[in-house]
Amino acid sequence: MSHLIDLCPGYQVCRSTGIDQALLVKFMQRTYRELFPEESFAHLAKTVEQYFSGETPLWWVYRPLDSGLRIPDPVGCLWMGSAVDQVRGDRHAHIFLLYVAPGHRRRGVGSALMRQAEDWAKERGDRQIGLHVFSTNQPARQLYESLGFATQSLWMVKSLDGS
Repeated sequence: MSHLIDLCPGYQVCRSTGIDQALLVKFMQRTYRELFPEESFAHLAKTVEQYFSGETPLWWVYRPLDSGLRIPDPVGCLWMGSAVDQVRGDRHAHIFLLYVAPGHRRRGVGSALMRQAEDWAKERGDRQIGLHVFSTNQPARQLYESLGFATQSLWMVKSLDGS
């Protein structure tokens, strides 16, 4: 694990060393299972395999142990990447995943991770950050809106399997 940096009171963050693909898949599956508990999400491993690289940084959030004798399990993460604004054509930062374990929510961790995302985007010279949030995920939508995010477009889907 690389150097831990204070994120917000009681939490630390460190940038991934790039060998955490399996753990990233596990966190993505946790995120989606909270919203869609009946699905398997085994396909997310292919998403990580396709998009995870040195160009898509990943940060892990830890709650330090008092003993400091073992590496604690992460309680959250932030995975960033790039996208293209379909109106202006500009490259911009995109949040692939922001996850905080349920027992650690509403303690400032998500907001602190969003500041980390903004810092990374500004360092690259990006003028905006994009993200995808499910319309039913009201806590996440409230967080993003409180941080100044606004709906720019709607992703619409239609089932073709007859159900």
